[in-house]
Amino acid sequence: MKHRLLISAISLFMLFAQDLYAQAVLRGKVIDDQNLSLPGANIILEGTNKGSVSNQLGDFFIQGIPAGNYTAIVTYLGYISLTKDISLQDGQTLDLRFIMMPGTLESGEVIVFGDRLKGQARALNQQKTNSNITNIVAADQIGRFPDANIGDAMKRIPGITMQNDQGEARDIIIRGMAPELNSVMINGERVPSAEGDNRRIQMDLIPADMIQTIEVNKSVLPDMDADAIGGAVNLVTRKAPNGLRVSGTAASGVNFLTNKPIWTGGLIIGDRIANDKLGIIFSGSYNNHTFGSDNYEARWVETDNPNHPVVVDRFDLRKYDVQRVRRSTSLALDYDINKNHSIVFNAMYNWRDDWENRWRLRVDRMDRPFNNGNFSELQNGVFQLPGRASIQTKGGIDNDRVKNTRLEAQSVLNTTLSGTHLFNKLKMTWNTTYAKAMEDRPNERYITHRGNADMILDFRDPFKVLTTFADQNDELGLGLNEIYESNNNTYEEDFNVRLDFSLPYAANKGLLKFGGRLRDKYKQRTDSFDAYDPIQDLGTNGNDLGDLPFSFQNDRVFLNGPQYVPGRFVDREFLGGLDLKNPALFDFEDVVDEYITGNYEASETITAGYVMTDYQFNSRLSAIFGIRLENTNLEYRGYEFDEDEEDFRQSATVSDNYTNLMPGAHFKYDISDNRILRFAWANTIARPNYFDLVPFAIFSPDNQTLERGNPNLVPTTAMNFDLMFENYYESVGVFTFGGFYKDIDNFIYQRTEFNVVDPVFGELIQRTQPENGGTADVYGFETSIQRQFDFLPGIWKGLGIFMNYTFTDSRTTGVEGRENDDLKLPGTARNMFNASLSFETEKIVLRASLNHASGYIDEIGGSSFDDAFYDRQTFLDVNASYAFTPNWRVFFEANNLTNQPLRFYQGIRSRTQQEEYYNIRINFGVKFDLFN
Repeated sequence: MKHRLLISAISLFMLFAQDLYAQAVLRGKVIDDQNLSLPGANIILEGTNKGSVSNQLGDFFIQGIPAGNYTAIVTYLGYISLTKDISLQDGQTLDLRFIMMPGTLESGEVIVFGDRLKGQARALNQQKTNSNITNIVAADQIGRFPDANIGDAMKRIPGITMQNDQGEARDIIIRGMAPELNSVMINGERVPSAEGDNRRIQMDLIPADMIQTIEVNKSVLPDMDADAIGGAVNLVTRKAPNGLRVSGTAASGVNFLTNKPIWTGGLIIGDRIANDKLGIIFSGSYNNHTFGSDNYEARWVETDNPNHPVVVDRFDLRKYDVQRVRRSTSLALDYDINKNHSIVFNAMYNWRDDWENRWRLRVDRMDRPFNNGNFSELQNGVFQLPGRASIQTKGGIDNDRVKNTRLEAQSVLNTTLSGTHLFNKLKMTWNTTYAKAMEDRPNERYITHRGNADMILDFRDPFKVLTTFADQNDELGLGLNEIYESNNNTYEEDFNVRLDFSLPYAANKGLLKFGGRLRDKYKQRTDSFDAYDPIQDLGTNGNDLGDLPFSFQNDRVFLNGPQYVPGRFVDREFLGGLDLKNPALFDFEDVVDEYITGNYEASETITAGYVMTDYQFNSRLSAIFGIRLENTNLEYRGYEFDEDEEDFRQSATVSDNYTNLMPGAHFKYDISDNRILRFAWANTIARPNYFDLVPFAIFSPDNQTLERGNPNLVPTTAMNFDLMFENYYESVGVFTFGGFYKDIDNFIYQRTEFNVVDPVFGELIQRTQPENGGTADVYGFETSIQRQFDFLPGIWKGLGIFMNYTFTDSRTTGVEGRENDDLKLPGTARNMFNASLSFETEKIVLRASLNHASGYIDEIGGSSFDDAFYDRQTFLDVNASYAFTPNWRVFFEANNLTNQPLRFYQGIRSRTQQEEYYNIRINFGVKFDLFN
């Protein structure tokens, strides 16, 4: 019986294998007249339902073709279409190369356009031929904007706004979805996070010139990871060219805040060798930028005083000096084993060092005088009152690596090995990815002087709050409060495997795809905090601020206003040179309660499988139906600190296991060759931040603040609907208009409450904890246009516009204590607008770019008074270039001409919570591109 079953199985397999190999395969490459690959080309066999779209290498595959004679037609927006007659035999793999010429047909005349539109053509062809709703930006387009990192480039894409850090775009928000609700990938695989407590990807870690294509998937397909409620961003690195290519950039500039130089360099080398079987490309990028920021922060509270019901309780004045060095390298190899089998290796390493010094004046406990009447009003809105003042220098140890600064070293490595294999009808792809991210902050030092002093509090203009010493010399008498050194390390490691199959069916009208994936993740944060008490006086007369070497940090006029003057701080060189490890000079204490509850480790394993079908109903209508199953298994472990026993223990392991079934459907209707209507229905998920699930409690008795974890958090899920109309212009442009709606369950928000009583820690000024809300509805529309004014006469043909607008709104339910408030979902900016006006000829490029996003709620408080809002922002950038030859170009760029600050406000817009300025920066340099 067993032998009969075995013989039957072998017979069935042989019949199946015979069917697989009974037909032919057409494969090939689509390139332009400069031997550059054209991704997104549409290749069809005339009179059949068979076709394909070229990938990033320009390669295409059409499998399962019956023997016979055919006419292959290749179309590409902005290029002249090609046709070729071919003959195929059973079991044959025919390899073709199509060379396309740029140009469009108008009234029978061929109009050729130059290099300036080729990048836009590549992006729009990919966007047009994609099965789902996407926005594509190619490297040539990225290079025409003055963007240093990939985050700054992304803020110009419809529906995207960025949260800034130190003047650069860092965290991505897509259609109002917070950074944790979006995914970021490199070459289709997830990027690990270098930050310790969340899943956010640091977009300012990746230079813009290291990316070939940005793909923003607004609707995800069943074969894509589902953790993308807002969207999935795929950063595609450069692929090997079809011949020798050497490109480079050398630039310098200046930051107007620090008046220090900026240095930038980049190099790309690629070629095909071994009879064109092996493609190789190496890219490297370097940026050295010395900058800073001028900052003040305020915390507003309600008092018992009816004459002054709202006052400032805490005020910070902060000055930052930063040197940022960003380095990036990537290597890509692709090898054709034979016509049906190929493998690809991609690796990218990004490494950023931030050397930072911060000088901070803090005054707090200013609400107490208003409650007990211990203040004098000098004039309306100006008060003299007692407060607790502290002056702090942040730096680091004096060695060659840390350099008396707070060093933050972040790095991300992504490596992927993948393969594509054709077995006639059956196509198999696989890939394995190893990725890791690290953040290291070694020997970080702080010295703080603190004491009570008479202060002047001025909040006549709540937009510009100010607190100063009544007698500036009082700062010299502040006593030494603490000296400490911390070491902080975050490590995340990802291992991913996926396997996919595709098989045509129904006389080649349909394509069946199925596959699976494994994602295994480990994350750990390890911090330490050591306090040091000097055994003898540090200065000749004592340890007061005035007794130690100090510096005036008044070398620049604060951009917030000339009234903001930092004052005197302990020298960073003095702090860095302290021999803290010498037991004859300092008593040492391992202050466990300051850091132990922030340490944790997490393991997360995601296994997924999917099946989907791409079916062509007729020449105009196609649809994708599919379902994805994802199982999540996780374990988290943190630490608990016992305040009474002054001891800590590792908390019990938190584990969870859940499965999500997520169906989806995507429709694409070609109204005409260049007009497309798309509809998408997709279900997605967002898992809680790692650290939010850890049962930690971080309590500061000094500030009376408490942060807690929440092991009871559940994932956020969403049902997403999209409708999009796209009209493409033959002269390389597009107009789009569409709407979207997201039905979200169990969204997660940071709930901050003031003046609360905690059952363990008692009366608190502030308590923060992540919680699940109820439901949220997010809805809006977006429209965009890219167009060259090629219909204008003469030189005016060089004018072009790039413009998009997104409207987003939301409403929420289930926020504890806020059931009757009209609360928006954090992150939903109501209006986002980008506009760029350009003028281009064969030699000259001139461009002015505007980016605007309205304000939005960032954190939900216990009441509307405590809500924190991210304020509106508007950026203006300009850039220009001149090409001496087709291969050499000089350029100039200026960023942030509006001197846009980072600003938060509390409750109402007039109550500034934080205001930080960065000033303008300019760059100028040369680019070259040499290729065969």
